Amino acid sequence: MSVNVRIPTILRTYTGGQAEVSAQGATLADVIQSLEKDHPGIAARVLDDQGKLRRFVNVYVNDDDVRFEQGLRTATPDGAGVSIIPAVAGG
Repeated sequence: MSVNVRIPTILRTYTGGQAEVSAQGATLADVIQSLEKDHPGIAARVLDDQGKLRRFVNVYVNDDDVRFEQGLRTATPDGAGVSIIPAVAGG
């Protein structure tokens, strides 16, 4: 499955400055693996040392927060939009 991944500004150094890239995969885990293959280093910014989504990174598949879906097992149908959004703190 081919999906479009929206990359936040802070991670665009891994994508050559591109705000959106294509990736392959039937699940979010597959998509992240595809991103890592094409843009080395990006997975370490999205996943922790145990291979789970980092707490301060929010990921959406077609506007659905994967934390409330199936996490890394969330399906990524062909043409889906995946958004990686770093959490923002402040007051």
